[in-house]
Amino acid sequence: MEAGHAHHEHHPGESHDHTRGADKRSLTLVLVLTATFMVVEVVGGLITGSLALLADAGHMLSDAASVALALFAFWLADRPATPERSFGYKRAEILAALFNGATLVAISVWIFVEAYGRILDPPEVLAAPMMAVAVLGLLVNLASAVILSRSSGESLNMQGALRHVLADLLGSVGAIAAAIVILATGWRYADPLISVVIGVLVLLSSRKLLRDSINVLLESTPSGIDASAVGRRMAATDGIVEVHDLHVWTITSGFPALAAHVLVSKNEDCHARRRSLETVLQREFGITHTTLQVDHVGDHQAAGPLLRFTSRPGKHTHH
Repeated sequence: MEAGHAHHEHHPGESHDHTRGADKRSLTLVLVLTATFMVVEVVGGLITGSLALLADAGHMLSDAASVALALFAFWLADRPATPERSFGYKRAEILAALFNGATLVAISVWIFVEAYGRILDPPEVLAAPMMAVAVLGLLVNLASAVILSRSSGESLNMQGALRHVLADLLGSVGAIAAAIVILATGWRYADPLISVVIGVLVLLSSRKLLRDSINVLLESTPSGIDASAVGRRMAATDGIVEVHDLHVWTITSGFPALAAHVLVSKNEDCHARRRSLETVLQREFGITHTTLQVDHVGDHQAAGPLLRFTSRPGKHTHH
């Protein structure tokens, strides 16, 4: 009789690996576009004396930094695993996404503070050059957004960079709108009031990125996967008596993992049952990285407050 069997299978997913090269190329191209236009905005702001352009150049600097951070996170995540870091540095991508979400919040706060000062004392704005550079900025940000949106997929790292670019795209739209109002009416309050609207949109765009990043770091069940449904399906597999101590989490974007303790009948082949479970998990839930400990009933008793699923319908409980 086999007393216990543990199996560790590591397949992050072929599609996850195949997209990384494209993601890096997209980020590199966007970094070049963003950094180049940032220089254009600085020069334009100094020549025209436009604080709005210099402020937007500062925003572009944060965009370039966020894209560079995303690239660095990809490089770090590709470093090999070690005995001390068995998953390598794959979570670096999640940390980069969390940092980018936090900087979006910081940018929105900065916009609110700057807008408050301008509402109290609206400065003279050179609307015509502001409009010209803002239109150019809109084109650059549109190109960057299209490049990143084609590659972002489920990668939180790529989504973080994309949301920074979208925030700057909104800034360009707002600058164009403010310039039009100022040129048409001379109403200088248009610039700070539109900035407040942009700040709110930037703040809202950070919400999902922060939530998803924190959920990964807290090892929550991946979105789109129902842990209870997974447990019930595993327990319903032929030869399985009980599934408990079930954990489903995300190692990094697009890399879900599962660990569980499985009990089978006395006369069952533990290895065969494990292989059938792995097939079910991969085919029906897309989970290819699994660690399953398989024992015969009576050889091992679960202890502690664990979510437990049995082969009898409706018999899954929290203890």
